[in-house]
Amino acid sequence: MYSIQQLAGGYAGKPVIHNISFDIDKGQLFGILGPNGSGKTTLLKMLSGIVPASSGQILLKGKPIKSYGAKELAKIIAVLSQHSEQSFSYTVKETVSLGRYAHQKGWFQNWTDEDEEIVQRVMEQTGVAHFEHHHITELSGGERQRVFLAQALAQEPEILLLDEPTNHLDLSYQKELLDLLLDWTENRGLTVISIFHDLNLAGLYCDQLLLLNNGKIEKNDIPNEVLQEERVQTVYQTDVKKQPHPKVPAPQLVLLPEKGKERRKGIPVVGPSNLHFNMEYIALKSDVPLRSMSSGVVGSGTGWYQSFVNRHVNKNYNCDNHREEMVAYLKKHGFEPSETVGMMTAVYLEDVSFRFYEADGFSGLIVVTAGVGNAVDASLSPLHAGSIVPGTINTWIFINGDLTEEAYIQSIMTATEAKAKAMMDLEIKDQVTETIATGTSTDSILIAATQKGMRLDFAGTITPLGKMIGKGVYECTVEAIHKSRKRKKN
Repeated sequence: MYSIQQLAGGYAGKPVIHNISFDIDKGQLFGILGPNGSGKTTLLKMLSGIVPASSGQILLKGKPIKSYGAKELAKIIAVLSQHSEQSFSYTVKETVSLGRYAHQKGWFQNWTDEDEEIVQRVMEQTGVAHFEHHHITELSGGERQRVFLAQALAQEPEILLLDEPTNHLDLSYQKELLDLLLDWTENRGLTVISIFHDLNLAGLYCDQLLLLNNGKIEKNDIPNEVLQEERVQTVYQTDVKKQPHPKVPAPQLVLLPEKGKERRKGIPVVGPSNLHFNMEYIALKSDVPLRSMSSGVVGSGTGWYQSFVNRHVNKNYNCDNHREEMVAYLKKHGFEPSETVGMMTAVYLEDVSFRFYEADGFSGLIVVTAGVGNAVDASLSPLHAGSIVPGTINTWIFINGDLTEEAYIQSIMTATEAKAKAMMDLEIKDQVTETIATGTSTDSILIAATQKGMRLDFAGTITPLGKMIGKGVYECTVEAIHKSRKRKKN
């Protein structure tokens, strides 16, 4: 659709865009990024034909953009600026209907059923149909912005140019608008070129991103390549962390504040004094949120949590929705579910084993409850029935240190290896296969860290952190199983 070749230009002889070249294909959702003053809006105006180039050229559908007449260009390109203005107090419908002007042979002298259908459809799609008879001046800024978007869509353009289209929209309308635009690019061949201030929305919806810096192209590529941590930090002069979207393959960035939200004083330490015991549950309450990775009933996956609960349940526990039941249980006992990792075990909680370990520059607390009545040899698990019986080895690992993503994963691997070695040394057998078990059918694990203090890059078995985890999980698992066995004998 577009071919931009060595383009330069600006205002009143002041250059803003400097010798840039790129292409935009038909049907793309193309995002333009950059800090304030980088030339985003100027570039968009040049693509619309409003601002002429001082050098280079813009080819639109193979022809120089300056060769198109105004009405001819309006049939191809629709523009929605960041601050659209309305000089006259038209109604919403009248304002949207102006978008059909390029398709008229006279001033609404041949208004057709097709025109009416298009206007009604775009008003519905942009959420303004219910006040179509209101005057535009009566609307809020966000409502007005949606009306002008509807006007642009009523134009039925091949190319839609948008300057921060979600700027005045609330969250639900942002999603609806971008979902709509994405659908039109994929199913109708519409080409959308939009300026974004929100890098996460751009990364989530765009096929291609152009990152500008001081009027020059910093990077023009797919979102995952453009939104690299170091590049964004350099261009925007702020600290960010890149992470994947939890549901779709798209990059997302989070800001890293100068100081933590909790205004920590000193380096926090989690230890045995944070543990609380009773007959119903074991809980650990941290003075600060801990970054956690777990397989808990509540709080599974990764997140920041301040409370950790290992709850005893009867071996006959059965519930249609154990997560909802667990949430209700936590609330009843004074825990905020959104800030809690909650696990279940059929093990008697007085058989818990916990130990605090100190190393050079970091420390850790290991907590294990272990019952092996449903022990399983993972290599022969297909021989077991599908029903899950509560039993469980629940392993908690709390680290006073700053773990990398790699270290979190390796911590789980090392802990699992240590648990399996404990099972082997104690000759715990799978009752179905009569072979040495590697765990139980309902084991759960938690890795939680303060993310303050010494940086711990790795947790493999021969690294300092790995040695602590391996030793701690092995010793605590052995002791917990011994306690459980002793109870059964008595």
